[in-house]
Amino acid sequence: MLSYNHSNFTVHQLPVLKDNYIYLIEAHASSALIVIDPAEAVSVRRACRELGKPLTHIFNTHHHWDHTDGNQSLKKDFGAVVIGAAHDAERIPGINLKVSEASPPLVDGLNIRVLDVAGHTRGHIAYLLDDALFCGDTLFGAGCGRLFEGTPAQMWQSLQKIAQLDGNTRIYCAHEYTLANLAFAVMVDPENSTLKERLARDSEKRQQDIPTIPSTIEIEKATNPFLRPLDAAFLSAYAAGKAVKPEALAVFTHIRQQKDHF
Repeated sequence: MLSYNHSNFTVHQLPVLKDNYIYLIEAHASSALIVIDPAEAVSVRRACRELGKPLTHIFNTHHHWDHTDGNQSLKKDFGAVVIGAAHDAERIPGINLKVSEASPPLVDGLNIRVLDVAGHTRGHIAYLLDDALFCGDTLFGAGCGRLFEGTPAQMWQSLQKIAQLDGNTRIYCAHEYTLANLAFAVMVDPENSTLKERLARDSEKRQQDIPTIPSTIEIEKATNPFLRPLDAAFLSAYAAGKAVKPEALAVFTHIRQQKDHF
């Protein structure tokens, strides 16, 4: 269990299953202990014992089983409040509190915003706590989620919303997909020296079994092919090279289609 300190809370990172990350958020000014997307319950119970604290809340970003499978068991064990998107509540196991951008969860000692980030699923949300974004399967290290239910336009709108956050915001996504995503990114953006540096840095991390996550907004904007259409020079060069309309949505859509078959 690796831990990352923020001003009002500590994030504990739990690697589970093949490549999932579960996150525990331990508030500094209250007894709140939140789990984000519990893919399974065993690791969460073990972490709670190590921290010596009971789980108080379960936050889900979306309904997929590898983000919600621990909900019912942990709710039964701890009496934790299960929280998820109001507009997708019927697919969140054990949900107690339905939240939205206009109605975020209130947790003592924490400042929480909800972002509607549809695309991967139609009901996907993210949670922003100060300078930490828990974005599930919307944005990955050098990647973004597949469009299982949403449209390219929805996902592009969601990614633009995330890209507007402060550059130092740490990205806590739900999977360790970074190296595979970087291999694709280098093909898409071969002249990007910052991307090549990231590939070397993150490859070394994985060789040592160190997570590449969290990343930051600044790093993703500079190296993630799904955010690179925000850069005018990249947009123009990519559109010309692929005979794509020189508009951000068209370029994003083309890149997403290429990744689906990579």
